[in-house]
Amino acid sequence: MLRRSAVTAGFALALALVATPATAQAGPDGSFAPGKAGPGDTTTALYTEAKAMAAKGPAPAPGLVDAMVRDLGISSEQAAARLVNEAAASKVEPVLADRLGEKFAGAWVTGPTAELVVATNDSAKVADILKTGAQAKLVRHSLAALDAAKGALDAKAEGSPKSIASWYVDLQGNRVVVLARDTAEAEAFVAASGADASLVQVERTAEEPKPFYDVRGGDAYYMGGRCSVGFSVTKAGSQGGFVTAGHCGDVGTATQGHNRVAQGTFRGSSFPGNDYAWVEVNSNWTPTGVVNAYNSGILPVRGSTQRAVGSSICRAGSTTGYHCGTISQHNTSVTYPEGTITGVTRTTVCAEPGDSGGSYISGDQAQGVTSGGSGNCSIGGTTYHQPVNEILSAYGLTLATGDGGGNPPPTGCTGYTQTLSGSATASGQNLYSSAFTGGSGTYRLCLDGPSGVDFDLYLQKQSGSSWVNVASGTSSGPDESFTYNGTSGTYRVRVHAYSGTGAFTVGLTTP
Repeated sequence: MLRRSAVTAGFALALALVATPATAQAGPDGSFAPGKAGPGDTTTALYTEAKAMAAKGPAPAPGLVDAMVRDLGISSEQAAARLVNEAAASKVEPVLADRLGEKFAGAWVTGPTAELVVATNDSAKVADILKTGAQAKLVRHSLAALDAAKGALDAKAEGSPKSIASWYVDLQGNRVVVLARDTAEAEAFVAASGADASLVQVERTAEEPKPFYDVRGGDAYYMGGRCSVGFSVTKAGSQGGFVTAGHCGDVGTATQGHNRVAQGTFRGSSFPGNDYAWVEVNSNWTPTGVVNAYNSGILPVRGSTQRAVGSSICRAGSTTGYHCGTISQHNTSVTYPEGTITGVTRTTVCAEPGDSGGSYISGDQAQGVTSGGSGNCSIGGTTYHQPVNEILSAYGLTLATGDGGGNPPPTGCTGYTQTLSGSATASGQNLYSSAFTGGSGTYRLCLDGPSGVDFDLYLQKQSGSSWVNVASGTSSGPDESFTYNGTSGTYRVRVHAYSGTGAFTVGLTTP
């Protein structure tokens, strides 16, 4: 059931900061440690309370703690404390950013247990930060100033030299950093951008970033012609890849992905007799346990149990998208001009050229890859698929499985002029709407998330090159709602998956 929580002006906990004199002395790096409240001090310790709330949540999965111990070099006790503190920090940061306004200089966590540090460029704000239970750091530049400098670089991004790997706001260093393989080129780029050079530091790097792409069933791939991905697979000692139809390529044939980026190589192929193959992808691509069902969304693959004759079955392919039918017969032999294929499944699902190799799936169970057939998706037809379990066995592959955000979004936010939907696939993920222009007046927002999660909702307004949280709902649970009395400007909606994953719906009404 959708639970409502009224939150206004961006602070769900309704806790106030009270300015009190600072008694702590700054360390050599300008940082202050939190102290105890004096007699009669009624200031609420936001971070301390947030940690107490976070500690009451579900215990972390043992596998997560083990991975943190292994990769971060910390103890299991430190890992558990770190998770609590990180969760608390994510709740407190937007509140303090709003309260400090132009005096906010960023926040981060530090040390093996991830204690929160909040920076300001105003010494009068140090006491306010310390009373929350967080550490404070006095710096020279506000976050707004650093964001403005980075924004000037962003505005010239299209013409940036290829030797520049990245640029970013370094909160701990209170600066903007440009990483480049050629520092002279980078310095010239900074000068030409108009950014405040006193805020920018160019550093040499050997990094050469490149994009990564997901392998999804049903997506197109190219190898001189076009076929479709069947299902993502993994293989010990390999990058993994996908299964597809054997008639799409011979061993050694190179492939490009749906975006025409180099993708992989056929490592096994059998046709005729069989009609199956597998493609090993390069490190730019990640096999994912989902099928692109086009207008029907992204569907999860959770196994490969063969369905009985008469069962419903659907097919995804890059020519005709997503279509459904029923299983007619298993263990069929079909004769093509190139020869006879044995052991395939006959179905009533339509297909057309280019769909070859694509996914057949019943519910969330992978069934096979498109081989061939007759007819088309205008008049209907008969098609055949090569069972996926035979392909996995032949090449020693493992089917990639996952959630895929396949569940439909909730529908609890009604009575709003706009409805947005999305799906969070990892805890801590942020998802944003497209920017929109809003007038002066009342903004109404609602978030309806799946049961058992903690999702937060924010309304953000553009300020120069930055986005500022102007209102939020951050209670514990999947649902939020609030109103905000705003002025004309450019806005967007942010959904933060504080903990848990799944589909959600946002209701939005603008003035």
